[in-house]
Amino acid sequence: MTEEIRYDTAAEADVIEGAPRVEAPAGAPPVDGLGCHSGSEMEKAARMSGNSEVLDQYARDYPQGPHDKPQSMCPAFGSLRVGLRMRRVATVLSGSACCVYGLTFVSHFYGARRSVGYVPFNSETLVTGKLFEDIRESVHDMADPDRFDAIVVTNLCVPTASGVPLRLLPSEINGVRIVGIDVPGFGIPTHAEAKDVLAGAMLNYARAEVEAGPVAAPVGGKSDRPTVSLLGEMFPADPMMIGQMLAPLGLAAGPVVPCREWRELYAALDCGAVAAIHPFYTAAIREFEAAGRPIVGSAPVGHDGTAAWLDGIGDAFGLPTGKVAEAQNMFLPAIKGALSGARIDGTITLSGYEGSELLVARLLIESGATVPYVGTACPKTPWSAADAEWLEAKGAKVKFRASLEDDCSAMEGVNPDLAIGTTPVVQKAKELGIPGLYFTNLISARPLMGPAGAGSLATVVNAAISNKGRMDKMKAFFEGVGEGDTAGVWEGDPNLRPEFRAQNLKKLERAEKARVAANGGVKC
Repeated sequence: MTEEIRYDTAAEADVIEGAPRVEAPAGAPPVDGLGCHSGSEMEKAARMSGNSEVLDQYARDYPQGPHDKPQSMCPAFGSLRVGLRMRRVATVLSGSACCVYGLTFVSHFYGARRSVGYVPFNSETLVTGKLFEDIRESVHDMADPDRFDAIVVTNLCVPTASGVPLRLLPSEINGVRIVGIDVPGFGIPTHAEAKDVLAGAMLNYARAEVEAGPVAAPVGGKSDRPTVSLLGEMFPADPMMIGQMLAPLGLAAGPVVPCREWRELYAALDCGAVAAIHPFYTAAIREFEAAGRPIVGSAPVGHDGTAAWLDGIGDAFGLPTGKVAEAQNMFLPAIKGALSGARIDGTITLSGYEGSELLVARLLIESGATVPYVGTACPKTPWSAADAEWLEAKGAKVKFRASLEDDCSAMEGVNPDLAIGTTPVVQKAKELGIPGLYFTNLISARPLMGPAGAGSLATVVNAAISNKGRMDKMKAFFEGVGEGDTAGVWEGDPNLRPEFRAQNLKKLERAEKARVAANGGVKC
């Protein structure tokens, strides 16, 4: 007998043993703790609770990819962010306390300056329906027309799976609109698409108000020219740049959807056409189409993109080709000049979950970069087809609904000069000694449209590519640290046991041989 080898005093800590888990009876709502990563169980519970219609609509609007759970942050952050950025709009969450804590933390981290309402629950209030009564009481208490134009109530995973019926809330209390939405992680694949859930719900409400009678005019008044509503969050300078490019056509840039206040929704619906800058806003597009508004895909990004987009706007408004050509001649030379003065020399893999990945890839390619792979967590839609076709003609592999594994595999296979992607992709790239840039904070937070966007990426991209030598030095210095046998915290040298690894390898080999034998000698 040998004594146990101990490295610290952790073995002396008291261990509290929990009781065995009791399975819930058939038909009962899920217990708190099952979340967006619980796979099909939460969806099954939601359908049993009467939410099949909602989930079926989400399946049509936001088709799933190769994975059945979010691989980025909680999707509800997208809709929460939209509500918190609107003036005179209150936000209330209904969900597990841990989820609400995480969502509010991230919201304030990203600059929210207002409180998030929360209606807590327990197993009893969830099962008896008291939670819905608590939500209704809360919105009645909050419905102050002097403070709010609308209150948004959001069901997270557990209330959605339990069938908490937000549709039964009154549509209006004391003149304050009540908008209830379900944003479960098992039905909405990305937080970008959750923005569309709330934007679409608000447009639907506003469209019904417009159809019922006169509504309030925008704070800045109504435009004296036909407008183009802009769909998708973008850098603040981009709508102004788009407005400048529309002016020679006798048009103006309308509101950006998601909007910043309620009455902007009316102005957005009162447009002549909609520019689907972010092409995955399926619910919002459905509302615009119901209002009879044509949709123009892509965006005025780079030389080719701007030329094609202005043609599309001209077609949507029935403008003479000569007038469109005049606008193109005003801006295309400036864009070409900006691109030629801000060249990018290098191979770049690009991925993200914001929805603007294809637009950024177009701009990089026109700036001189080689982009063999473009991955986006968002789905393919008719309004992204032109961008995908252009990129593929330039030799890029475009992957819609790309998983983290897709993005990492492409980055490792290409071994680019720069990897632009989400946090885990950038982390993996830097482990391999490849320079990386986080897409959301360093790339999408820059102007992309027209002449202003043409040279906006070169400085940061070229600076990152030039850091390759520094990355090589860091990799060489830290080689072998924090991975494999050296992972974790050690007070001394790692206690290596190669005999255990060899023994486990033999077990795996025997299991594989047994599996092949049971399969009739076929390895696959």
